[in-house]
Amino acid sequence: MIPKSTPVALIRHGPTEWNAERRIQGTVDTPLSEMGREWVSTWRLPDELAGFQWFVSPRRRAQETARLLGVTEAEVDPRLAEMAWGEWEGRRIEDLRAEFGDLMTANEGKGLDFRPPKGESPRDVQARLSSWFREVAESGRPTAAVAHAGVIRAAFALASGWDMTGKPPVKLRDGMAHLFRVGDGGVLSIDRLNISLEPG
Repeated sequence: MIPKSTPVALIRHGPTEWNAERRIQGTVDTPLSEMGREWVSTWRLPDELAGFQWFVSPRRRAQETARLLGVTEAEVDPRLAEMAWGEWEGRRIEDLRAEFGDLMTANEGKGLDFRPPKGESPRDVQARLSSWFREVAESGRPTAAVAHAGVIRAAFALASGWDMTGKPPVKLRDGMAHLFRVGDGGVLSIDRLNISLEPG
């Protein structure tokens, strides 16, 4: 007997000005850039997501993306918000590495337990996501969400066992849907990654 599982698709928001400047956004409520809006306007949802219930992060960049995708009814869920980077929001990773040197290297080497000052760790993000995945599993309804890179990476780590040290075994590309399946108890597995949203 095949165990019951529910499909869950995750999509990252479109680009912002801070993305272009390589600044850490975290909890900062940045909107899409003009270029971001133009690009997202070309995206089309895959037919396989038809009939899915939708959720969205509370951040404007995710909500704008959902609207441009034609998603008119999406429940806002704070568990889908980007990882909080605390004191490092607005900074650039390369500048932090230059400033903190070996301390930054050691922190990044913690993988799932990497933590910015007064911020969250990826493991914290996984904890809040896990409760959301359990609720999706209990509902049994195919589900999609517009969220953030940190959220999608945390979900991928949950599903694959990647400890977030070094590069991920699969590059999670922007402008794509990433399809997972969630089973009883919220156990997550990978279905298909990098499903293009660009027509043709």
